[in-house]
Amino acid sequence: MPRDTLTREQIVRTAVELLDAEGLEGLNMRALGQRLGSAATAVYWHVQNKDNLVLLATDHVWGELALPDLEAVGWRTAATAMATDLYAMFIRHPWLVQALAAHVLYGEGKARHDDHSFAVYEAAGFTGARADQAAAAVFTYVLGNAAGAAATASLTRRLTRDGAIAEEHFQAAMAEAQQIAMGYPHLRARLETPAATEYTAAADKAFEFGLHALLDGLEQQIAA
Repeated sequence: MPRDTLTREQIVRTAVELLDAEGLEGLNMRALGQRLGSAATAVYWHVQNKDNLVLLATDHVWGELALPDLEAVGWRTAATAMATDLYAMFIRHPWLVQALAAHVLYGEGKARHDDHSFAVYEAAGFTGARADQAAAAVFTYVLGNAAGAAATASLTRRLTRDGAIAEEHFQAAMAEAQQIAMGYPHLRARLETPAATEYTAAADKAFEFGLHALLDGLEQQIAA
Protein backbone atom coordinates (compact mmCIF):
# COMPACT_ATOMS: atom_id res chain seq x y z
CA MET A 1 0.00 0.00 0.00
CA PRO A 2 1.67 3.29 -1.09
CA ARG A 3 2.23 5.87 1.57
CA ASP A 4 -0.22 8.34 -0.01
CA THR A 5 -3.05 5.81 0.42
CA LEU A 6 -2.17 4.98 4.04
CA THR A 7 -3.93 6.76 6.86
CA ARG A 8 -2.95 6.99 10.49
CA GLU A 9 -6.21 5.27 11.44
CA GLN A 10 -5.35 2.28 9.20
CA ILE A 11 -1.88 2.08 10.68
CA VAL A 12 -3.14 2.22 14.26
CA ARG A 13 -5.84 -0.42 13.68
CA THR A 14 -3.31 -2.73 12.05
CA ALA A 15 -0.83 -2.09 14.86
CA VAL A 16 -3.47 -3.18 17.38
CA GLU A 17 -4.05 -6.37 15.38
CA LEU A 18 -0.31 -7.04 15.29
CA LEU A 19 0.02 -6.36 19.02
CA ASP A 20 -2.89 -8.68 19.79
CA ALA A 21 -1.23 -11.44 17.76
CA GLU A 22 2.45 -10.95 18.59
CA GLY A 23 2.61 -8.88 21.76
CA LEU A 24 4.69 -5.81 22.44
CA GLU A 25 7.88 -7.63 21.50
CA GLY A 26 6.46 -8.48 18.07
CA LEU A 27 5.69 -4.88 17.08
CA ASN A 28 8.15 -3.38 14.61
CA MET A 29 7.81 -1.23 11.52
CA ARG A 30 8.81 -4.01 9.13
CA ALA A 31 6.18 -6.43 10.43
CA LEU A 32 3.59 -3.66 10.45
CA GLY A 33 4.49 -2.70 6.87
CA GLN A 34 4.04 -6.30 5.76
CA ARG A 35 0.55 -6.42 7.28
CA LEU A 36 -0.30 -3.15 5.54
CA GLY A 37 1.24 -4.26 2.24
CA SER A 38 3.54 -1.27 2.40
CA ALA A 39 7.19 -0.45 2.97
CA ALA A 40 8.20 0.22 6.56
CA THR A 41 9.44 3.67 5.50
CA ALA A 42 5.91 4.63 4.45
CA VAL A 43 4.68 4.08 8.01
CA TYR A 44 7.14 6.70 9.27
CA TRP A 45 5.28 9.36 7.29
CA HIS A 46 2.38 8.93 9.71
CA VAL A 47 3.97 7.91 13.03
CA GLN A 48 7.25 9.07 14.54
CA ASN A 49 8.60 5.79 15.92
CA LYS A 50 7.61 2.59 17.72
CA ASP A 51 7.00 4.39 21.02
CA ASN A 52 4.65 6.82 19.30
CA LEU A 53 2.87 3.89 17.65
CA VAL A 54 2.39 2.13 21.00
CA LEU A 55 0.96 5.36 22.40
CA LEU A 56 -1.52 5.67 19.52
CA ALA A 57 -2.51 2.00 19.70
CA THR A 58 -3.05 2.25 23.44
CA ASP A 59 -5.27 5.28 23.15
CA HIS A 60 -7.23 3.57 20.38
CA VAL A 61 -8.13 0.56 22.56
CA TRP A 62 -8.85 2.78 25.56
CA GLY A 63 -11.61 4.26 23.43
CA GLU A 64 -13.37 0.88 23.52
CA LEU A 65 -14.40 1.44 27.13
CA ALA A 66 -17.97 2.44 27.92
CA LEU A 67 -18.67 5.13 30.51
CA PRO A 68 -21.80 4.56 32.62
CA ASP A 69 -24.23 7.45 32.98
CA LEU A 70 -24.02 8.57 36.61
CA GLU A 71 -27.44 10.15 36.34
CA ALA A 72 -28.94 6.77 35.46
CA VAL A 73 -27.05 4.40 37.80
CA GLY A 74 -25.53 4.56 41.27
CA TRP A 75 -21.80 4.92 41.86
CA ARG A 76 -21.28 1.28 42.81
CA THR A 77 -23.03 -0.02 39.71
CA ALA A 78 -20.93 2.36 37.63
CA ALA A 79 -17.71 1.36 39.40
CA THR A 80 -18.44 -2.33 38.89
CA ALA A 81 -19.25 -1.84 35.21
CA MET A 82 -16.12 0.23 34.58
CA ALA A 83 -13.83 -2.22 36.39
CA THR A 84 -15.35 -5.22 34.60
CA ASP A 85 -15.10 -3.47 31.23
CA LEU A 86 -11.49 -2.48 31.89
CA TYR A 87 -10.60 -6.05 32.88
CA ALA A 88 -12.21 -7.37 29.68
CA MET A 89 -10.19 -4.86 27.64
CA PHE A 90 -6.94 -6.02 29.25
CA ILE A 91 -7.89 -9.64 28.44
CA ARG A 92 -8.61 -8.73 24.80
CA HIS A 93 -5.36 -6.78 24.52
CA PRO A 94 -2.89 -8.39 26.95
CA TRP A 95 0.00 -6.42 25.45
CA LEU A 96 -1.49 -3.33 27.11
CA VAL A 97 -0.44 -4.71 30.50
CA GLN A 98 3.13 -4.90 29.17
CA ALA A 99 2.88 -1.39 27.76
CA LEU A 100 1.76 0.08 31.08
CA ALA A 101 4.92 -1.29 32.67
CA ALA A 102 7.26 -0.09 29.91
CA HIS A 103 5.80 3.16 28.56
CA VAL A 104 4.36 6.44 29.79
CA LEU A 105 0.85 6.19 28.37
CA TYR A 106 -1.52 9.10 27.82
CA GLY A 107 -4.05 10.38 25.31
CA GLU A 108 -7.65 11.40 24.84
CA GLY A 109 -9.06 7.91 25.36
CA LYS A 110 -7.26 7.32 28.64
CA ALA A 111 -7.98 10.85 29.88
CA ARG A 112 -11.68 10.34 29.12
CA HIS A 113 -11.72 7.10 31.12
CA ASP A 114 -9.70 8.45 34.06
CA ASP A 115 -11.83 11.59 34.33
CA HIS A 116 -15.02 9.55 34.50
CA SER A 117 -13.47 7.21 37.05
CA PHE A 118 -12.75 10.15 39.35
CA ALA A 119 -16.34 11.33 38.84
CA VAL A 120 -17.63 7.92 39.95
CA TYR A 121 -15.78 7.98 43.27
CA GLU A 122 -16.63 11.62 43.87
CA ALA A 123 -20.28 10.66 43.35
CA ALA A 124 -19.75 7.96 45.98
CA GLY A 125 -18.79 10.60 48.51
CA PHE A 126 -15.00 10.62 48.35
CA THR A 127 -13.37 14.03 48.01
CA GLY A 128 -9.97 15.27 46.89
CA ALA A 129 -7.11 12.83 47.29
CA ARG A 130 -9.47 10.19 48.73
CA ALA A 131 -11.34 9.98 45.42
CA ASP A 132 -8.03 9.57 43.62
CA GLN A 133 -6.97 6.83 46.03
CA ALA A 134 -10.25 4.95 45.61
CA ALA A 135 -9.97 5.10 41.81
CA ALA A 136 -6.32 4.02 41.94
CA ALA A 137 -7.09 1.09 44.27
CA VAL A 138 -9.69 -0.32 41.88
CA PHE A 139 -7.53 0.29 38.80
CA THR A 140 -4.53 -1.43 40.41
CA TYR A 141 -6.71 -4.38 41.40
CA VAL A 142 -7.94 -4.79 37.83
CA LEU A 143 -4.45 -4.47 36.38
CA GLY A 144 -3.03 -7.01 38.84
CA ASN A 145 -5.66 -9.59 37.89
CA ALA A 146 -5.06 -8.99 34.19
CA ALA A 147 -1.31 -9.56 34.60
CA GLY A 148 -1.86 -13.31 34.80
CA ALA A 149 -3.71 -13.36 31.48
CA ALA A 150 -0.98 -11.25 29.89
CA ALA A 151 1.70 -13.65 31.12
CA THR A 152 -0.28 -16.63 29.77
CA ALA A 153 -0.61 -14.98 26.36
CA SER A 154 3.13 -14.26 26.27
CA LEU A 155 3.97 -17.84 27.26
CA THR A 156 1.59 -19.25 24.65
CA ARG A 157 3.29 -17.19 21.92
CA ARG A 158 6.68 -18.41 23.08
CA LEU A 159 5.63 -22.06 23.11
CA THR A 160 4.07 -21.72 19.67
CA ARG A 161 7.11 -19.93 18.27
CA ASP A 162 9.81 -22.16 19.78
CA GLY A 163 7.99 -25.45 19.30
CA ALA A 164 8.70 -28.81 20.92
CA ILE A 165 11.79 -27.75 22.88
CA ALA A 166 9.96 -24.93 24.64
CA GLU A 167 6.99 -27.24 25.33
CA GLU A 168 9.34 -29.81 26.85
CA HIS A 169 10.90 -27.20 29.14
CA PHE A 170 7.44 -25.97 30.14
CA GLN A 171 6.19 -29.44 31.05
CA ALA A 172 9.35 -30.11 33.05
CA ALA A 173 8.90 -26.83 34.94
CA MET A 174 5.25 -27.64 35.69
CA ALA A 175 6.21 -31.09 37.01
CA GLU A 176 8.86 -29.57 39.26
CA ALA A 177 6.43 -26.91 40.50
CA GLN A 178 3.86 -29.60 41.34
CA GLN A 179 6.48 -31.60 43.22
CA ILE A 180 7.38 -28.54 45.31
CA ALA A 181 3.69 -27.76 45.95
CA MET A 182 3.13 -31.27 47.33
CA GLY A 183 5.32 -30.30 50.30
CA TYR A 184 2.78 -27.71 51.45
CA PRO A 185 -0.52 -28.90 52.95
CA HIS A 186 -2.94 -26.38 51.46
CA LEU A 187 -1.44 -26.65 47.98
CA ARG A 188 -1.34 -30.45 48.27
CA ALA A 189 -5.02 -30.55 49.20
CA ARG A 190 -5.87 -28.71 46.01
CA LEU A 191 -3.83 -31.10 43.92
CA GLU A 192 -5.03 -34.32 45.55
CA THR A 193 -8.72 -33.68 46.16
CA PRO A 194 -11.22 -35.30 43.76
CA ALA A 195 -12.99 -31.93 43.73
CA ALA A 196 -9.97 -30.12 42.28
CA THR A 197 -12.21 -28.77 39.54
CA GLU A 198 -14.06 -26.81 42.23
CA TYR A 199 -10.87 -24.90 43.00
CA THR A 200 -10.45 -24.11 39.30
CA ALA A 201 -14.02 -22.83 39.13
CA ALA A 202 -13.42 -20.73 42.24
CA ALA A 203 -10.32 -19.22 40.63
CA ASP A 204 -12.40 -18.22 37.60
CA LYS A 205 -14.67 -16.24 39.94
CA ALA A 206 -11.77 -14.65 41.83
CA PHE A 207 -11.92 -11.34 39.96
CA GLU A 208 -15.62 -10.82 40.68
CA PHE A 209 -15.20 -11.88 44.32
CA GLY A 210 -12.25 -9.55 44.91
CA LEU A 211 -13.88 -6.60 43.17
CA HIS A 212 -17.00 -6.86 45.32
CA ALA A 213 -14.86 -7.17 48.47
CA LEU A 214 -12.90 -4.05 47.47
CA LEU A 215 -16.03 -2.03 46.76
CA ASP A 216 -17.55 -3.26 50.05
CA GLY A 217 -14.51 -1.82 51.82
CA LEU A 218 -14.82 1.51 50.02
CA GLU A 219 -18.50 1.65 50.86
CA GLN A 220 -17.73 1.09 54.54
CA GLN A 221 -15.21 3.93 54.48
CA ILE A 222 -17.88 6.24 53.07
CA ALA A 223 -20.35 5.19 55.76
CA ALA A 224 -17.73 5.78 58.46
